[in-house]
Amino acid sequence: MLGFNWLMSCTPDKQARKAPSAWYEINAYLKIADNGQVTIMSPNPEIGQNVKTSMPMIVAEELDVDWNDVIVEQAPLSKDFDRQVAGGSQSIRQSWKALRTAGATARQMLVNAAANQWQVNPSDCTTSNGVITDSKGNKITYGEIASKATEEAVPEEVKLKDPTDFKIIGTGKGNVDIDNIITGKPLFGLDYKEDGMKYTVVLRAPAFGKKLKSFSDQETRKVNGVTDVIKFGDKIAVLANSTWAAMKGQKALAAEWEDAEALESTSDHDQELNKLLFLKSDEPKRNDGNVERAFKEADRVFEKIYEAPFMPHNNMEPQNFFADVTADKVRLMGPIQTPERTRRQVAELLGRDENEITVGLTRIGGGFGRRLYGDFVLEAAEISNLAKCPVKLVYTREDDMTAGIYRPGSKYRFKAGFKNSKLTAYHLVGAGVNMGNSTRENNFPAGSVPNYKVESHRLNSNITTGAWRAPITNFLACAEQTFVDEIAHEIGVDPVKFRLDLLDEVINNPQGEFGYEPKRMKGVITLAAEKSRWNEKEDGIYKGFSAYYSHNTYVAEVAKIRLVDEQLKIENVICAVDCGILVNPTGAINQIQGGIIDGIGHAMYGDMAFENGKPQMTNFDKFRLIRMVEAPAQIDVHFVESDVDPTGLGEPSLPPAGGALANALFAATGIRFYKQPFVKQMTDLSRNM
Repeated sequence: MLGFNWLMSCTPDKQARKAPSAWYEINAYLKIADNGQVTIMSPNPEIGQNVKTSMPMIVAEELDVDWNDVIVEQAPLSKDFDRQVAGGSQSIRQSWKALRTAGATARQMLVNAAANQWQVNPSDCTTSNGVITDSKGNKITYGEIASKATEEAVPEEVKLKDPTDFKIIGTGKGNVDIDNIITGKPLFGLDYKEDGMKYTVVLRAPAFGKKLKSFSDQETRKVNGVTDVIKFGDKIAVLANSTWAAMKGQKALAAEWEDAEALESTSDHDQELNKLLFLKSDEPKRNDGNVERAFKEADRVFEKIYEAPFMPHNNMEPQNFFADVTADKVRLMGPIQTPERTRRQVAELLGRDENEITVGLTRIGGGFGRRLYGDFVLEAAEISNLAKCPVKLVYTREDDMTAGIYRPGSKYRFKAGFKNSKLTAYHLVGAGVNMGNSTRENNFPAGSVPNYKVESHRLNSNITTGAWRAPITNFLACAEQTFVDEIAHEIGVDPVKFRLDLLDEVINNPQGEFGYEPKRMKGVITLAAEKSRWNEKEDGIYKGFSAYYSHNTYVAEVAKIRLVDEQLKIENVICAVDCGILVNPTGAINQIQGGIIDGIGHAMYGDMAFENGKPQMTNFDKFRLIRMVEAPAQIDVHFVESDVDPTGLGEPSLPPAGGALANALFAATGIRFYKQPFVKQMTDLSRNM
């Protein structure tokens, strides 16, 4: 027999904390309760990039509290914060100093208050885990001194911690919302509701270039639960007591549309982009040396063209927003990446003062750039203003895919010339739909080539386009790294060595400007090659290499694949990252892995076409996403140790992923992949094998 004493095993490590009876706001970023609990506001929108955890970690570090005592809340739009934007992987990078200063300032105010009470010099006091101690042994908790700290003058300058003293930054912390996410608590925009609000679904033009001619809402008004139908501009809003009723009402609308502008097709774009690739620019983005002469003098010249389609964002959570417009104020609540700009747009639309408009932020079920644009917020505000009631605008999945702001279709033409086995000329021409500059003229291999020219051309279109995760570079990196790999093989140099040699040229004999640090790029390339055992042969494994700098972060990736019964199987992706100081390794690894899967998935399968202005993919039955069985079986992430301020992480692992896959596919098949999605060429290969 075995005996157990269950109660003995349940003895708590700490005495239960009493509930707070008072809270004291120290600054806009944090408040402290009399029991020592700390609430830290997360200012930026949370779109899955984990800033709601990592930004408060930075404040807590400088405040010097126990992370277990921290409560995190999402801040609404406020003038107290400098940059409340989720975009460009810049949240941590842009707010690093401000967040640290907010925590350090609060800590100093608490110390000053304690020092005044003890009649000692603040420099004689130290802090640790929310407790202040002086040289005489006096101790007081933050909670006990918080009320007096609010009376202290805000110090103009504070000393920040040395990174070697960090206790929270650099440690893995779980997502602060994870329990609520997995138990289905209302966190996201779609969860938000208020008593008395109406749900609204909008009917929009079925094709870009169409406008509303006439409509009948007779059948819609018969739908049980529909309360009103409102025309605004060329759109029709159905208001109802539930989303289901609003969706049924939308389908019941009878609308007639007429041509207002050109009805464009992607086949037409394809032809026009091809012409632009060979059009000489009057104002090249960069023109070092004389590439034309260098090509004529070269021993060998290589030229290739790469193509990528339009792409929808397909957030897991479709666009939605709550709006309540009254004579006195405008209340907005929902998932938006740019709350300040959106408030400004709503104020202009409604002719209201910005001070009358409040914007609350919910957790966002995916943004990827789509929610940088507040078009759906403007719709909600306009409908509420016309309906004279609070409304919750909801997009159906079909609405989300057909009324998108898409990644633009683009093409790149690369040309490289070699003289005596050395790269002497490099010419890049980019052409994209609605793209102002489709290139990154100072990125690798800039600085390594004496004759270097970059041109960009824009094809205007009425199809709405915009930022898509890692704008421009999401495909440019794939094209560039595939081209670099191909020319390395053609001249008989290992692709990794070829890249390192070019970077050595930048370091030792720089040619013109370059917008990256070659030593840091060499660091990730070397680390990825080492961790992937690049130079070792593995039975049945084919490897592809890719490295790219974007959003101030350096990433190198090696894809290891097999072909099993003519089917692609991605065994592993090894990734090396230099993102400066690592705030939260747990969240960082998640972002890197997610970006790689996203990059591989869209390079392999993503496609969006238009025919006479009409989107051809309206739901997931036609738009192909990567499936779980197709994702890499393993992704290993390695970070370069650094004392440099943090840089971006939400996007940088995506751009090199497509190139690593394309180069691995070449190693396996001997065939180069120039056009996304790769699955079309893979299907053709399988048929011919």
